[in-house]
Amino acid sequence: MKLKRFYELVVKFGSEYDPRKEKKSIKSYPDSAVLYGDLDTEIKRVLVGIDMEVGEILLADKIRCASGLDLVISHHPEGRAYALLPEVMRLQVDMLKSAGISSNVALKLVEERMQEVSRRLLPQNLTRAVDAARLVDIPFMCMHTPADNHVSAFLNKLMKVRRPKKVKDIVNILLAIPEYKNAARDTFTGPRIVSGSPNRGAGKVIFEMTGGTEGPRGALDKLYKAGVRTVVSMHISEDHLKKAKEVGLNIVIAGHISSDSLGLNLLLDRIEKVEELEVIGCAGFKRIKRI
Repeated sequence: MKLKRFYELVVKFGSEYDPRKEKKSIKSYPDSAVLYGDLDTEIKRVLVGIDMEVGEILLADKIRCASGLDLVISHHPEGRAYALLPEVMRLQVDMLKSAGISSNVALKLVEERMQEVSRRLLPQNLTRAVDAARLVDIPFMCMHTPADNHVSAFLNKLMKVRRPKKVKDIVNILLAIPEYKNAARDTFTGPRIVSGSPNRGAGKVIFEMTGGTEGPRGALDKLYKAGVRTVVSMHISEDHLKKAKEVGLNIVIAGHISSDSLGLNLLLDRIEKVEELEVIGCAGFKRIKRI
């Protein structure tokens, strides 16, 4: 398939699992883009990783010379896609609304958080990896929120079926998933409880797995007042964790790289159902097929 077709499938499948109600209007994701390369390039063999920086681009060039390679894919955004990361955070408004927070409050909280993230990006050197891809002339893209939408939808559906009673039940459910099981075994970064206790009631559970990055700190007490008792997230900052403990929320950290890997695997499964593709994993990503 051509690179254009691959990107269109990423957006299409990502939008189908988007938490927003208006899915049909989604034509692109600001944090997911073809960063370098001709859209008519034929794509058969790709190198996929969580973070694809200059070193991984050079690795890709070496693989291309040795056995062939058509495209480098980073999960986390680079270049202009990284600069536009705050824009995709708007979908968090719908997530907060579905948890019971009013529209006006959710919008205000998310917009404040977007501005905070935007300021943090201003001094960053955003184009290093893209420049490297251009210099060795290898197509390079990133697919962030479309993959994150997949892990979010997958875990939400799983927990609705399994209905965990206690916080420890959530951890056990996650540990049965290969990506989380591997993380616990290989790098000791498996799911864990960082706020609350194992035998505490799970109560109403929400997942913070998509939306660009962590949500607003100010939403934590609002979530508790709305009846949420447990938040399952990829990661959490110390400031967010301190606030969660003050509020009384249970926090389960599923794992960052493992959650990203799960989302990528689910998305790649869907792409491989309709188009032939050979995937080489690196930089924290291991291909696990469910097809």
